[in-house]
Amino acid sequence: QVYKGLDIITNKVSLQEQRLCRHHMISFVDPLVSNYTVVDFRDKATALISYIFARDKIPIVVGGTNYYIESLLWKVLINTKEKNSTAPGPVSDRKVELEQLDGVELHRRLSQVDPEMAAKLHPHDKRKLARSLQVFEETGIPHSEILHQQQEEEGGGPLGGPLKYPHSCILWLHADQAALDARLEQRVDDMVAAGLLEELRDFHRRYNRDKVAENRQDYQHGIFQSIGFKEFHEYLVSEGNCSPETSALLLQKGIQALKQVTKRYARRQNKWVRNRFLKRPGPNVPPVYGLEVSDLQRWEEDVLKPALEIVESFIQGREPPAEPLKMEQDVNENKRSHRVCELCDRLIIGDREWAAHTRSKSHLHHLKKRRKQEAAGHATGPGGDSGDAETSDEDGSLPM
Repeated sequence: QVYKGLDIITNKVSLQEQRLCRHHMISFVDPLVSNYTVVDFRDKATALISYIFARDKIPIVVGGTNYYIESLLWKVLINTKEKNSTAPGPVSDRKVELEQLDGVELHRRLSQVDPEMAAKLHPHDKRKLARSLQVFEETGIPHSEILHQQQEEEGGGPLGGPLKYPHSCILWLHADQAALDARLEQRVDDMVAAGLLEELRDFHRRYNRDKVAENRQDYQHGIFQSIGFKEFHEYLVSEGNCSPETSALLLQKGIQALKQVTKRYARRQNKWVRNRFLKRPGPNVPPVYGLEVSDLQRWEEDVLKPALEIVESFIQGREPPAEPLKMEQDVNENKRSHRVCELCDRLIIGDREWAAHTRSKSHLHHLKKRRKQEAAGHATGPGGDSGDAETSDEDGSLPM
């Protein structure tokens, strides 16, 4: 929402709602600026928060992207070299340059200068690998060492340094998954009805058509990371160059893809809140209060009234009437365990991720396929006696 224009695809708050309460940091970055980062966001937002406090007002940070919210709550970011420019057009960005390398090569380089951080990152996670290498190249200090220094500061903890604003609280609006999915699908339909295609078509014509023609479009940085661009890429580049029937099919494909990726993103956001805010022990995690939004007819009773009571309690320095959410922490869980699934040819990091992988459709498909192959091998073995085939779970299971 920081980028100018594209109000529909980025779901900007309406002008009518903006008139009810002063909003900040909306539509102020040129969409061609590709090197706007979370550090830029943090620096501008913290200055605004100080300005709001100075006027005896209360800042409300609305998500959104939880990673950006984290940058305001904790000392977790690392400043490297100043960027050369924030003007539109290509810029020299070491992280972007490193991302052009193969993930295995990035992992090898990081292992040489920061083995601790390399052990935490997957070889396919090029963006995090490139960032850790950039930190080392531009500071001369391993990324892991800087993170340890932040966590060891007074008030620090597993999520980083101390809380910047000690009296923060988090209001987490969550809904039943079926209700949320239906609402998100309807939101996409509403976006299309509001002129989404015209907005994307105009932006593609002005900013992206030349890049596509030269095969240098970039959906990994800047505004083009936003959900909606990749999903309608085929439709936009083929419009006018294919039959109306094909164009209509590509349009429907884009709409369905947008619905699917929107629902997946919402799931990731909820998972982030659970893993980062609810399952992490330590004194530097603000209380999280859950507000149920499955039934919009009960907005006043389930959301607005309890939210106001919680915030008023914090302002007055008393205990809120509601209890913050808590989740049991598995002390035996290893978040950095490394396992290789030979069946799927994948490296899995973390106990929880491994458990999820072994239950995934992809893994179970490969497991079923392997068992069929083994059963067929038994059936066609010496003597050709198909009665020797064994398909029990015990024999069919595979050591991982």
